[in-house]
Amino acid sequence: MHAYRSHTCAALTAANAGETVRLSGWVHRVRDHGGVLFIDLRDHYGMTQLICDGDSGAFAALEKVRSEWVIRIDGSVKLRDASLINAKIPTGEIEIYVREVEVLGPSEELPLPVFGEQDYPEETRLTYRFLDLRREGLHNNIMLRSNVVRSIRNRMWDAGFNEFQTPIITASSPEGARDFLVPSRLHPGKFYALPQAPQQFKQLIMVAGFDKYFQIAPCFRDEDPRADRSPTDFYQLDLEMSFIEQEDVFAAIQPVIQGLFEEFGKGRPVDANWPRIAYKDALLKYGSDKPDLRNPIEMQVVSEHFAGSGFAIFAKLLEQEGTEVRAIPAPKGGSRKFCDRMNKFAQEQGLPGMGYIFWRKAEDGTMEAAGPLAKNIGPERTEAIRVQLGLGEGDAAFFLGGKPEAFEGVAGRARNVIGDELGLSDKDCFKFAWIVDFPMYEKDDEGKIDFSHNPFSMPQGGLEALNGDPLDVLGYQYDLACNGYELISGAIRNHKPEIMFKAFELAGYPASEVEKRFGGMVKAFKYGAPPHGGCAAGIDRIVMLLADEANIREVIMFPMNQRAEDLMMGAPSEPLNEQLRELRLRVLPKEA
Repeated sequence: MHAYRSHTCAALTAANAGETVRLSGWVHRVRDHGGVLFIDLRDHYGMTQLICDGDSGAFAALEKVRSEWVIRIDGSVKLRDASLINAKIPTGEIEIYVREVEVLGPSEELPLPVFGEQDYPEETRLTYRFLDLRREGLHNNIMLRSNVVRSIRNRMWDAGFNEFQTPIITASSPEGARDFLVPSRLHPGKFYALPQAPQQFKQLIMVAGFDKYFQIAPCFRDEDPRADRSPTDFYQLDLEMSFIEQEDVFAAIQPVIQGLFEEFGKGRPVDANWPRIAYKDALLKYGSDKPDLRNPIEMQVVSEHFAGSGFAIFAKLLEQEGTEVRAIPAPKGGSRKFCDRMNKFAQEQGLPGMGYIFWRKAEDGTMEAAGPLAKNIGPERTEAIRVQLGLGEGDAAFFLGGKPEAFEGVAGRARNVIGDELGLSDKDCFKFAWIVDFPMYEKDDEGKIDFSHNPFSMPQGGLEALNGDPLDVLGYQYDLACNGYELISGAIRNHKPEIMFKAFELAGYPASEVEKRFGGMVKAFKYGAPPHGGCAAGIDRIVMLLADEANIREVIMFPMNQRAEDLMMGAPSEPLNEQLRELRLRVLPKEA
């Protein structure tokens, strides 16, 4: 017999009754029934119930074991009484009568419980992550992640893609976040960077003549943490294709992503209709470039109904250039209590509030509009708004005005809250949408033109488009949104040097800077570059959605905390003086 086990803790069934077996695992739970011990033994695969009484030579030793001790047992498989069968586990028809036990690894008192799914402080969970990972829910999430990655690989190979690995130590590249820099010992004063993404390398793979590339790629970005974003590193399905257009990328990736959600979505419906929504329309209708389409609410511009109206706040706003008034329809939200609650929500988000109108039955049995706005703008304008929004008795609408960039974010969050509170959102499904036609450029806080998205994208209209107003230029850039999260970002790439130089020139990068920072790619494009494009899908977020988790740390095996610290390994840590001398570096003291 094997030194540690003849079977796993999920393998034995009624068919094994009478057999002598050997199991090893962790003591999950001990129940002492006065001279009879019941122990749940757990391993990676499952759970088996052990039983032992005073007639067994192992009884005295088993009385001493505690939760999370690692033990090996020998015993015989017995059928449980019919009334004691546990149909919830594969081994529920049997138990093991223990005849011999060996303690392989005793455990000290636990700093957090493994049995059950108690809510424990995150700092404790991350400090003792190796214990946290023993808990069933987290263990299942990590196994889900493993199976998702395996399925991705199989689907990509089946679709004709080839897997290649790109460098981890490389040059700095602008990807919209801060680099993690790595000092060079052989070249003092110079630094490598950990890749924010394999962007340049995957484009060079296309120039080299490999037609379809993919990789489960680690990416490193020095970012502030969020619930849906790791502050240091993450993994993505990275892919690139040659001789393709935007629709070819969509056609290649949709079966992969849709198949994943159908395979691992626990039976939740997966909408196969992935609409294309222009970026500007997404912000207008949903207040977000990653809209949650499970919520049917679509915002509309209603400026004409307030221009020159008796509601002076909006009427004066609309006299200013670039301002408008938008409405958030709220079917079934027609109560003053709900309207006041949403107005308070807007105030908590930093706005003065949200105007509202709700429609109710009047004393004479007809429908009337109520609320401060209704009184100020009058029945004719109020009725025109109701008709435009398709609302009726028992419904409401909320209004925000000003320059859209100042209120769009709050409007989007309010739309989500309204959809949830009124029961309009279908929470038990997955809905996808391609967000397309992103602007290539935006103005930064100082009013300068800068890239708004991936700087390596092909502008729609090519070189000619770059001769006009940069803020009017759209790129062949696209994101895939699902249930309010961005899952994929990608683009058709700029593969022509003259367009690349012009695109960077508009963002303030002279040709010399482009040659210095992206010399390898510029050089490659001069030697026959095919049209190419691709995208990257965030594996952490995909698994987070499939696992129905709200925090990305619940699907990462060893995550950082909110302060980008690894509490288990003690990172980041102070370097030794010898290391600094070898790298010719000096650490400056913190500023007071």
